[in-house]
Amino acid sequence: MSGEEAPNTDIITLTRHVLNDQFHLGSLATGDLTLLLTAIQTTSKFIATNVRKARLINLVGLAGETNVQGEEQKKLDVLSNDIMVSQLRASGKTAVLVSEELEDAIIVEGRYKGKYCVVFDPLDGSSNIDAGVNIGTIFGIYHIQPDSKGELSDVLRPGSQMVAAGYVMYGSSCNLVMSTGHGVNGYTLDASLGEFILTHPDIRIPSRGKIYSINEGNAAYYYEPVTKYLNSIKFPATGKPYSARYIGSMVADVHRTLLYGGIFCYPDDKKSKSGKLRLLYEAFPMAYLTEQAGGVATTGRMRILDIVPKGIHERCPVFLGSKEDVQDVVKFYQAEAKEVNGKA
Repeated sequence: MSGEEAPNTDIITLTRHVLNDQFHLGSLATGDLTLLLTAIQTTSKFIATNVRKARLINLVGLAGETNVQGEEQKKLDVLSNDIMVSQLRASGKTAVLVSEELEDAIIVEGRYKGKYCVVFDPLDGSSNIDAGVNIGTIFGIYHIQPDSKGELSDVLRPGSQMVAAGYVMYGSSCNLVMSTGHGVNGYTLDASLGEFILTHPDIRIPSRGKIYSINEGNAAYYYEPVTKYLNSIKFPATGKPYSARYIGSMVADVHRTLLYGGIFCYPDDKKSKSGKLRLLYEAFPMAYLTEQAGGVATTGRMRILDIVPKGIHERCPVFLGSKEDVQDVVKFYQAEAKEVNGKA
């Protein structure tokens, strides 16, 4: 045994870490957020198990329904949504639930009603399961407004008012990345313990990266600022061109951006004039995490977290990642606006 390293006995679990954050809040800490996040943990473990065996138990095929976005739902989508709604309601800590898969918000009533609102995409990228691509769950959490009993207006607020956000990525390992407003931390599910263990403390996005993620199949529809920006990083006057890495799962692409820097792009274009990503349960949580990690998240024209949603399934353009990379994109939008104003 003399040549072996002794195992680390100071294991920091997600629950322990969140409780420690709550201690910093003093009298404001009630433990309710910890219990809510515990429910999300349980949900994630259940979904992770089903993702691993989806092919074996025939969960990959279509469920024969379409969601509110007009997309065909996979069986695993339906199951993941049902799991999340059930667990979040049963936690007794939620008042409003908004899911990508449901047309209307769920208002929790009776003895299960709590003081938090959860917006979520239960299984982002599920159409990629057959290809073995990492998929995930995205969530954002609001506290209900003062004097509110929990209603739709509690989630139609800027993303800057969220109290927590995160995602869980299901792949070769199950990773949960989250922020409660005090930086970003990453946890990995230890299957033997059944616990999420802190493995990536205090994630910080490098100020500049070398990778860009964008669906260039839509290049024919891009507006001029995006085309000019892409040309600037693919054919730079000096230095090496950026590398393209596009998986097609928002969770996987943003996860890589958070860890290694660079830029994730999902712009509006001539085909999708409002953008493609959903503001409330995709753009807001990822923008929240990006800013907490020292990066920038913008539509190209304004800070994403400042947008006031008009509906629960609203869409918006998204550029997020390393501060300097995102600022480069913004400069092209500013130049376009200046040119338009000059002509006017």
